Amino acid sequence: MPEIETGQFLGALFLALVAMWMLVSLGRQRLHKTLQNAAIWALIFVGAIAGVGIWEDIKDGVLPRQATFEDQGRVEVPQRFDGHYYLTLDVNGQPVEFVVDTGATSIVLTKADAERVGLDVANLQFFGRANTANGEVRTAPVRLNEITVGGVSDQNVPAFVNENDMFQSLLGMTYLQRWDRIEIADRKLILER
Repeated sequence: MPEIETGQFLGALFLALVAMWMLVSLGRQRLHKTLQNAAIWALIFVGAIAGVGIWEDIKDGVLPRQATFEDQGRVEVPQRFDGHYYLTLDVNGQPVEFVVDTGATSIVLTKADAERVGLDVANLQFFGRANTANGEVRTAPVRLNEITVGGVSDQNVPAFVNENDMFQSLLGMTYLQRWDRIEIADRKLILER
């Protein structure tokens, strides 16, 4: 017997539930209105399935990506819908997405990102302190072997791991100041070296 795909199963289940709902609970007197409602829900269901299916095609327009121009030593980071700039760097060979934070002094990694780039989070010493918008937090100093973006590479880069839960790793001024030029124009953060 061939395997039933998840989409086929969910479609059949949806139709069966709608049919049962129509027959059992609503009766004949409201059949016209019931059929109208069922058609609306079927369109919503089909629209949701179509949206999931084409998400890969439309996400670049919704979530624009950074562009690198290696021959120019230039990286362009588009502003996202939330007003922030997100820069993906290769840290110790692993891609890590950072929110660019000019109010942060240093590079600050989440525990999850620190683990992904090969740091032994379980043995870090969280003796540092940092003042944030949410109050004081404890941090552990670390060294990142290599950070690379757009053909530009830095070795032995100091950073911190935040002991508390953070939504995203932060890219602060100690990294941004390594670039010769930083500019914000036309809703893009432009870094040049």
